Amino acid sequence: MTNHVEELSLRKAALISGIAILVMTIAAMVATDLTIGSLVVPDDAVTTFNNITSSDMMFRIGIFSWIIILICDIIAAWGLYIFLKPVNISLSLIMAWLRLVYAAILGTAILNFVNVLLLISNDGYLTVLGLDRLQTQVLLSINGFYEQWSIGLVVFGFHILILGYLIFRSDYIPKFWGIILIIAFFGYLLTNLFHLLLPEYEHIRTIIGWIFIIPMLGEVGLGFWLLIKGKNVPG
Repeated sequence: MTNHVEELSLRKAALISGIAILVMTIAAMVATDLTIGSLVVPDDAVTTFNNITSSDMMFRIGIFSWIIILICDIIAAWGLYIFLKPVNISLSLIMAWLRLVYAAILGTAILNFVNVLLLISNDGYLTVLGLDRLQTQVLLSINGFYEQWSIGLVVFGFHILILGYLIFRSDYIPKFWGIILIIAFFGYLLTNLFHLLLPEYEHIRTIIGWIFIIPMLGEVGLGFWLLIKGKNVPG
């Protein structure tokens, strides 16, 4: 008896990718704006430590949100690969692998938040390190997340570049989305290179971020398109 596994259709791949991207967007808002992002005060170890210790559950929800983002990235990489494979199988594979590499970097970065949980939930660390050093270590771990995430976003930017190119070359997705994502690549690349290589010019990074904010949200728009219009794609 021969087992036959039906390959995922383009329509189902579009639906899965769209759902993953939009769930990821909601989780990102929770993680960056409503939970961890609201607790962290840059360059203020004392306030950040006090915020986290007084809102322990909020911090844990933030970590869970990042894990959701990580899972959705993996699912999106798979769905987008299948959806764009008819355009160019080799480039689609590279695009998917770049997103998976980004997900691996993000997963490593999330471990910094787990380290923060260990530091604040065990009184032994307070006894050994002292309050000042413990507060500093907590902020150092949080900064470690953002530095590693920034490296990952450079990789993610190249994923977005190839994704945009594949969409532009396709004949079943509006080329508009491809152009938007290609422009977004420069936003991801420039903002994160400035953060990593020229941190003293943070104000320029902020300006670049605002210039490219609409293209960098292009993937969210693509997620809506995949969810609403993807069902009309032939195949």
